Amino acid sequence: MSIQFDLNDLQAFAAAAELKNFRKAAEQVHISQPAFSRRIDKLEAALGVRLIDRNTRSMELTGVGRDFARKVRQLLDDLDETLLGIREVGGARMGEVTIACVPSAVYYFLPPVLRSYHARYPRVRIKVHDASANEVLSVVTSGQADFGLNFIGSDEPGIEFRTILEERFVAACRKDHPLARKRRVSWSELGQYDFMSVSKSSGNRMLIDLALAGASARPQSIYEAQHVTTLLGLVEAGMGVAAVPALAMPGVDHPVLASVPLHEPVITRRLGLIRRKGRSFTPAAERLYELLTDQRQGRRKAA
Repeated sequence: MSIQFDLNDLQAFAAAAELKNFRKAAEQVHISQPAFSRRIDKLEAALGVRLIDRNTRSMELTGVGRDFARKVRQLLDDLDETLLGIREVGGARMGEVTIACVPSAVYYFLPPVLRSYHARYPRVRIKVHDASANEVLSVVTSGQADFGLNFIGSDEPGIEFRTILEERFVAACRKDHPLARKRRVSWSELGQYDFMSVSKSSGNRMLIDLALAGASARPQSIYEAQHVTTLLGLVEAGMGVAAVPALAMPGVDHPVLASVPLHEPVITRRLGLIRRKGRSFTPAAERLYELLTDQRQGRRKAA
C-alpha cells in the first residue's frame, strides 16, 4: 500500500516541529494557516498516527512526532545536499572528466590548459589517460574517456575530429650538440649522428615512415623507444638525436634540450580533439573541451 503524501507535507511538518507555532510555520512555507493545517492532517492520515497535539493556543509534538521530526529533518538535509551537488555538477563546479591523450601532447601542451581549468573549477576531478594514438582512439570510441587529444581519428565514421593545430617534426638534440647551432636540419643530416626513433607500433613512426618511403638518405635508428617522452630523456642524457613533434619539445628556456626544424621533406601532423559523434558531454567535460578548442586561437600553425 502506497503512502499518500509529498515533499510539501514533510516541509510543513518540519517547519511546525521547529517553530512550535502553526501561524509562523505557515508563513515560513508561504501558505495560509488553513492550508498548512490541511497538510499536517494529510500527513497524519497517510501515516496513520498523530504527530502533533494541538489546540487553539498551543501545539506539542507527540512521542512519535518527535522521533519522526528528527528523521524528516535528516531526510530534508540529505535532499538539500544532493540537490546542491547536482546543481554544482550542472554548473561544472564539480564532477569528473576523463581525457585520453597521446604522450607527446601531455608533457608540455596539456599542463598549462589543465592548470587554467583547475583554477576555474577546483572541485572537478580530472583523469588523464595517456596512451598510444590507437589506444586513445579506442577508449574514446568505447566511451571510457569523455574525449581525446590525438593525431588520428579524422577518418573514423563514428568520430568527430576537431583540429587544434598543425605541427611539424623537429630534430631534438642537446644545446651543446652541433645541430643545435643550425637554423634547420635535413633528415639525411640526422643520419650522421646516433639517431633514435619511436618503435614501429607508434603512430608518429607511421607518419615518418610514410613520408620518407623510398628516401635513400633516411636515418637509421640506433635506439628505439615506445614513447616520444622516453626519447627526449635519452636525448637529454646525451645518447643521440631524435625526430619528434614540435609540441613535445620544451620552450627555449629549457637548460638542456633544443629543437631545430626538419626539412627535405617537411613532415607535419594535425593534432585535434576527438569525440564520439552524438555523445553529450557533462558540463564539466564541455568546459574543458571548449578550453582546449580555444587553443586554436592562441597558437599559430607550427612553422
